Amino acid sequence: MTTPAQLIDQIIALELAMLRSVPVGQRSLCQEEPERFSLYRRAQFVSWSLRTLSSYLEDLIVAQKADVNLLTLKYAQMENLLPRRNDTQLVEPLVDAMCQWQGEFMARYPHFMAQGRPLREDDACNGETSFETHLRGELESYSTATLELLWRDVQCLQQQGKNMSEQTYAYLVQQWGLDSVDHLEAFMERHPKVHPVQKNGENPPLSDPLSCALIH
Repeated sequence: MTTPAQLIDQIIALELAMLRSVPVGQRSLCQEEPERFSLYRRAQFVSWSLRTLSSYLEDLIVAQKADVNLLTLKYAQMENLLPRRNDTQLVEPLVDAMCQWQGEFMARYPHFMAQGRPLREDDACNGETSFETHLRGELESYSTATLELLWRDVQCLQQQGKNMSEQTYAYLVQQWGLDSVDHLEAFMERHPKVHPVQKNGENPPLSDPLSCALIH
């Protein structure tokens, strides 16, 4: 039986191939550092069910066969170059649920999330792209079948009192080799100018995996 990890590996392989051919004026951080892109995508998918992962993998396979780059579509959706989807009513409920989770996480871990994106479109300024805008662009690239399955995953987590954002960041922090988000928050509160995860003298974007995971 195929495992979630195996499906995620296949998804990321297809996404990386699409990422490399996204037409952009300037190469993004994740195009320059595919390992970072892979890590952040794994963090995003860790909460998804096997059925949802399988459905999204099928989206990517169908798109590849049709010579459609889903990551290019995500950029276009984010920049309002394409009309929003009209064939499903699931995008906005998903945006609302995930933004609520993200907002709760931001309130719980303010020092960790201080470097993150503004939550809502109305909060963005000076050319910033909000979490909401990234998320909507991501969701609007999914098939209706994938959106329906993801909505079931969201409802299941809600019923269990779990937070998808918390699961995403917990996985990411673990992969950074840190104990927990709580310990990282305490460290950031004591040392706001010191980055606990450094690579080649540069600070990776601590508090916003979606800046890379959602298309960057």
